[in-house]
Amino acid sequence: MLQADLSKVDSPCFIVDTGLLARNLAVLGRVQAQSGAKILLALKGFALPAVFPQIRRTLPGTTASSLHEARLAAEEFGGEVHLCAPAYKPFEFPELLRYVDHITFNSLAQWELFGPQVSASGRKISCALRVNPEHSEVKVKIYDPCAPKSRLGVTKANLAGAELDGIDGLHFHTLCELGSDALERTLKAVEAKFANLLEKAKWVNFGGGHHITRPGYDVERLIRLIKAFRSRWNVQVYLEPGEAVALHTGVLVAEVLDLVHNGGDIAILDTSATNHMPDVLEMPYRPVIVGAGKKGEFPHLYRLGGMTCLAGDVIGDYAFPKKLKVGDRLVFLDMAHYSIVKTTTFNGVTLPNIAVYEPGKGVKVVRRAKYEDYKSRLSE
Repeated sequence: MLQADLSKVDSPCFIVDTGLLARNLAVLGRVQAQSGAKILLALKGFALPAVFPQIRRTLPGTTASSLHEARLAAEEFGGEVHLCAPAYKPFEFPELLRYVDHITFNSLAQWELFGPQVSASGRKISCALRVNPEHSEVKVKIYDPCAPKSRLGVTKANLAGAELDGIDGLHFHTLCELGSDALERTLKAVEAKFANLLEKAKWVNFGGGHHITRPGYDVERLIRLIKAFRSRWNVQVYLEPGEAVALHTGVLVAEVLDLVHNGGDIAILDTSATNHMPDVLEMPYRPVIVGAGKKGEFPHLYRLGGMTCLAGDVIGDYAFPKKLKVGDRLVFLDMAHYSIVKTTTFNGVTLPNIAVYEPGKGVKVVRRAKYEDYKSRLSE
């Protein structure tokens, strides 16, 4: 991708490299083939219909967290459509049943409320219960599904005396950008607390947060864990990563609009941390920029700021080999997952275009930002 002439791309623009995507899919395909698990694309992390045909050649389906994601999954991706959300709206539920073939309930109350509708739908839909093993692996609290007082999943204590006839599957999720060692510890906690449910289950979803395509991830351990788990419990295993599918496959191209000085040099870009890469502020983390480094690595230090009125719309401090000038292009790496799907139009700031790069063919814009993106959120 970086061999392409990015100066000709309208800025800002997300670009996803199908060659790098193929590399990730090869790893995920090997895990499926050698472990017997099925890997689903979690649309909450990455949802780009332009590359769905490529992804579905490897992955058998998707997992959704809402009505709109479920519809996108059914209409644009196909295959298995799994659904898991903290709660479902009664008026949306009949439409949801048109799109999904696996549905996970986050509480016993939700199962009791909607289970009869699933049975009466006339469609073959497999139901599951999300459990909370009360085992934390994630260090950043906002991303820890098993933090104290978490609303996500049913605890062992709340399962006492529960009527679960009609529940085929079990779903748990404890990870975020973690390795197979964290999964191994999680599996021990799940098996210790929910063996009675596993004995009756037909399938188990290990959730997301598996950083399978990250350099250094122990893929062989993951395969061993899945095979052993399937052997012990005789179940179909699912994993639903979003990030692992798109990890290191995309960039965000931005442009310098202005340069100011206030206790240091500041560059104002045509992008925004809060609008276009919100995890920079939420996680938080410091994205890598091609050709830039940390303070002291290069002679020219700039604070990079976005174009919204939010005072804290700051991407970070970066050092460059040369002084920046208005019109310079900056390329932020690893911007495919949890950026494209989380963009906003706060301040009426234009959304980035979205493009796909195919090695040997170049860059093709698949979606151009327009005024209607902003207006349609506010009025018909």
